[in-house]
Amino acid sequence: MPESQVPIDWLADEHPQEECGVVGIYAPSEDVARMAYFGLYALQHRGQEAAGIAVADGHGIRMHKDIGLVSQVFSPERIATLKGDFAIGHVRYSTTGSSSLRNAQPFLIDTQYGPIAVAHNGNLVNASELRAGMLRSGVGFSSSSDSEVLTMMLAGATGTTWFERIQNTMRLWRGAYSLVILTGDQLYAVRDPWGIRPLTVGMLPTGGHAVASESGALRSLGCQAIREVKPGEVIMLTNTALSVGQALPPAERTALCTFEHIYFSRPDSFWDGQSVHQVRQRLGMHLAEEAPVGADVVVPVPDSSIPAAIGYATRSGVPYNDGFIKNRYIGRTFIEPTDSLRKMGVMLKYNVVVENVLNRRVVLIDDSIVRGNTTGPLVKMLRDAGASEVHVRITCPPIRHPCFMGVDMGTYDELVAHHHTVEEIRQISGADSLAFLSLEGMMKAIGRSDGYCNACYTGVYPFEVNAHTAKTGFEQAVGGQE
Repeated sequence: MPESQVPIDWLADEHPQEECGVVGIYAPSEDVARMAYFGLYALQHRGQEAAGIAVADGHGIRMHKDIGLVSQVFSPERIATLKGDFAIGHVRYSTTGSSSLRNAQPFLIDTQYGPIAVAHNGNLVNASELRAGMLRSGVGFSSSSDSEVLTMMLAGATGTTWFERIQNTMRLWRGAYSLVILTGDQLYAVRDPWGIRPLTVGMLPTGGHAVASESGALRSLGCQAIREVKPGEVIMLTNTALSVGQALPPAERTALCTFEHIYFSRPDSFWDGQSVHQVRQRLGMHLAEEAPVGADVVVPVPDSSIPAAIGYATRSGVPYNDGFIKNRYIGRTFIEPTDSLRKMGVMLKYNVVVENVLNRRVVLIDDSIVRGNTTGPLVKMLRDAGASEVHVRITCPPIRHPCFMGVDMGTYDELVAHHHTVEEIRQISGADSLAFLSLEGMMKAIGRSDGYCNACYTGVYPFEVNAHTAKTGFEQAVGGQE
C-alpha cells in the first residue's frame, strides 16, 4: 500500500492514542505466522496504523509488514510464505516517527552476529542523544523511529551471547521498552527495569511458549501458566527450553503505567496481577463515593468506560443503561469523509439510545479528558436526545502533563486541563456538573500506594525528562528526514 494511503485520523478522539502491541511465538511444527497473526488481532486495539510479522526458520528471517490493520496487511497467501518455528509481530501507533511504511515494525537487519528483527512497545526518553552519538560514529538510519535506534544499538553491541549483548545495551536505554527480539534460531522478550509497559509470557497448549503485550492475547492463543515478564528481565526461547535471566535489577521504584488500567488494556487482561475489568469497576465505585449526584441513569462512553459505569451504578444505586452505541469501525479509515460528514464529528462514531436518556438526569462516565475535543459533543448529543441534565464523571484525575514513555497524550499546549480549571472545562463541555476521580481514589481502586507512573497527572516522571530527551526532542532531531 503506498504511503499516500496511510489511515486518516480525521475523527478527533478524546482518548490518548493507543501505543503499540507486540507478540512472540515459539511453537515447533506449528504455523507460527498464523499464531502471531491471531495474537496481533487480539492486540489490534493497541495500534491501527501498521502491522508486521517476522519468522525465523533456524537459519534466516523472513518478514512482511505494511500500513493498515492486521486483517488488511496479511492474507492467507501472505502468511503461508512465512515458515519457521519462531515468530514476532507488531501493531503500531506512531508515538515517535511519522505514520509511514519505513517506521512500521518489526525492524529487520543483518549484523555481524547474524540477522535480528526487533519489535518495540514504548518510548526511549534519551533516544535523541543515543541517535546523535551513533550518527557521529557513522551509523546510518532509514527511519524516524526510536525503535530503529534500539535495533541498531543491539546490532553493534558487545558480548559473546545475545543475552549479554541485550544486557549491555539495556544499560544505555532510559525509558519504556517492552521488546521481542528474533534471531535466526532464538527469541527474546525484554522488559525495562521500571516495568512501564506490559509484557506477559505463557505456555502454549501444543508445546512451546508465547509472549505478548497483554495476557488477553495469550489466552486467545490458549496459553496456560501465564505470568508477567518482570522489570529488567529477559526471557529466552530456544529450540531446547525457556530460560530466564535478570539482565538489570528492577528500578528502586517501578513505574507501571496507570493508564493500562484506566484505558489501554483489554478488560479481559491482567495488569500488575490484577483483573483490568475489576479495577475499572472499582474506579467507578470510588468515583460514586467521591462525586455523587442525583440522577436517573448511569451511561458509559463505550467501550473502556463500561466497567466503571457498572461500578458507579452499583455503588450509587442509580440504574445503569446504554446511552451510546459505538461504531467500532469508524475510528481509522482509508476513505476521507466529505466536508459535511466531517462536521458531524463524533456523531459518526456514536449514536444515542434516545429511549434510555429522554427526560432523564444522566451521569456520563468516561475514562479521561485529554484534549477536550469529545466531551462537549457527547454532552450535546445527550441534550439533543432529550436528557434533562448531564453530569460528567471521569475515572482518573485531570491530565495536565504529557507522557514521554510511549503514550500520545498530546503536548502541554494541547492538554485542556493544563490550561483550564475543572469549572472552566465544565463550562466548555456544557455539562451540568463535572468531577474527576482524585489521585488517592484512583490508587485505592488500583490497590497500590506506589510503584506506578502518574506523571501525566502530577508531572513527576520516573526519570529526568527535558526538551532534549523527550518525544518532541527526538522528533525535532530527525525532523529533516520526514
